[in-house]
Amino acid sequence: MQCDYYDDGRCRSCRLMGVPYPTQVTDKQDRVSTALAAVAPRLTWAEPMTGPESGFRNRAKLVVAGAVGDPTLGILDDRGAGVDLQQCGLYVPQVSATFEVLEDFIADLRLLPYNVPKARGELKHVLVTGAPDGRTMVRFVLRSRQQLDRIERHVVALQREIPGLEVVSVNLQPEHKAVIEGAEEIVLTRATTLPVRLDDVTLHLGPRSFFQTNTAIAQGLYDQATAWATATAPRSALDLYCGVGGFALHLARAGAQRVTGVETSPDAVDGARRSAADLSTATDVEFVTADATAYARDLHETPDLVVVNPPRRGIGGDLAAWLNESDVPELIYSSCNVESLARDLAAMPALSPVEARLFDMFPQTDHHEVMVRLSRR
Repeated sequence: MQCDYYDDGRCRSCRLMGVPYPTQVTDKQDRVSTALAAVAPRLTWAEPMTGPESGFRNRAKLVVAGAVGDPTLGILDDRGAGVDLQQCGLYVPQVSATFEVLEDFIADLRLLPYNVPKARGELKHVLVTGAPDGRTMVRFVLRSRQQLDRIERHVVALQREIPGLEVVSVNLQPEHKAVIEGAEEIVLTRATTLPVRLDDVTLHLGPRSFFQTNTAIAQGLYDQATAWATATAPRSALDLYCGVGGFALHLARAGAQRVTGVETSPDAVDGARRSAADLSTATDVEFVTADATAYARDLHETPDLVVVNPPRRGIGGDLAAWLNESDVPELIYSSCNVESLARDLAAMPALSPVEARLFDMFPQTDHHEVMVRLSRR
């Protein structure tokens, strides 16, 4: 992949830009297999799953900078000035197609870009998510409600300009710190979730719900977990850190009789429950808003399969200890950080890593996703 922004030194986010893609994948495979070798010496690796090296990102997080009537959408440079990245080649076409419309929308409404060095202004970010069927969600991150009404009055016009624009919302982030979103979300459209259909499972993404950035690789993760689960035929499955229910719902489609998903985000759980209601299956599917470790420790019945998909920090010592000491026969661990994965595997010696696979979720970077199947010794 060639990128003018990288070549000109305007953006260095893609640290592997210019490295041949097969080399990127080989290097990542070497890194993750080496990191796990000490704790899983007999691990069998499947071929890495890859997708397009460009045009794969289904979500854009654009910093809004510049001046009233002349905004930039992209990132900030070292001085805090805006660098416009509307021609970035990483995004799926439907997401890229929104950028010029959004730039004009922001300029025409005279929304005041937030100036980070001076800690002044209103509009901080624009977040765009695209679903495979062409529907889109757009979120505006504002410092306050001061310019909320301008956006609200023109939502219908924005929907006319962006075909398939399903959800528009405003997130309020009043604090001056490196956290994109605040606690309050105001949905401005009748639709409150973005449907994302993967095979015969439809996930409902609320504005603040997490979903994997690379749709094709996300489908690969769910397919791999389904294949491993099908081979062991679990009657019951527990999906911890379930998000909007991707793993849980695919396990339900795979034939598990009872599936429970656990997630701390109420918005994600609401979306997962809506997805479960749409699912045509005899499986008993339940989603619970709770802490993963606390929920697992309170269980009275051991599930046949546990799936964990934690944030970068991993599952931590308490949950690893519970899994190690429990009677759970099968564990599938999906990780975006091989270092925390290795630490967690070392804390579960009673569960033997059997199979693993690298999923290249973020081409042009050294980020990775690794999935491991473990069986009780």
